[in-house]
Amino acid sequence: MKIILNQDVINLGEEGDVVVVKDGYARNYLLPTGAAVIYNKANANIFKRKADMIEKRKIEKRAEAASLKEKLDAVSLELVVPAGESGKLFGSVTSQMVQEALSKLGFEIEKKKIEVATHAIKMTGVYTITVHLYENESSQIKLSVVSEAQLKEREKKAQEEAKAKAKAEAEAKAQAEAEAKAAEEANAEEAVETTEEVKEEE
Repeated sequence: MKIILNQDVINLGEEGDVVVVKDGYARNYLLPTGAAVIYNKANANIFKRKADMIEKRKIEKRAEAASLKEKLDAVSLELVVPAGESGKLFGSVTSQMVQEALSKLGFEIEKKKIEVATHAIKMTGVYTITVHLYENESSQIKLSVVSEAQLKEREKKAQEEAKAKAKAEAEAKAQAEAEAKAAEEANAEEAVETTEEVKEEE
């Protein structure tokens, strides 16, 4: 079936594009949701009149996608998931999980735009997630998948390091105070000796 897209559809086309799709896809999804209209002379003329407006929107979308890509490329996500001792996940990482993590950082990304190779993420580790933006623009996000046990271990290590740092700082402070006191006492003794020498000379 020949249709005109009313909006951008991932892996199909952009607003105003004329495309040919399977009848079932058009009747069951594209037409009922308003994502497209049937291609005919009347609809073609409507879109022809809207061409300038559509092109203006495309330019705006390109600029937004470029700006969003720059921000997303700098993002590092961490997901804490249940896993066995070997690091094997009890389940898999989904695009929904990534979407929720991005949402917490203030990024509202449609789930269908997030590409997660769930069959590949079966272990804890660091992975790359693709977020499709506009046209051929996409962003690569670094995703760290850690188990609850690894998180607890990391928190324990951080606490131990914090304690060790606090202890080292306390020792350094005590040493500095002791050195300052020793220097003060030495200066006081030197002052007494100088006073006694002056008296002897008199």
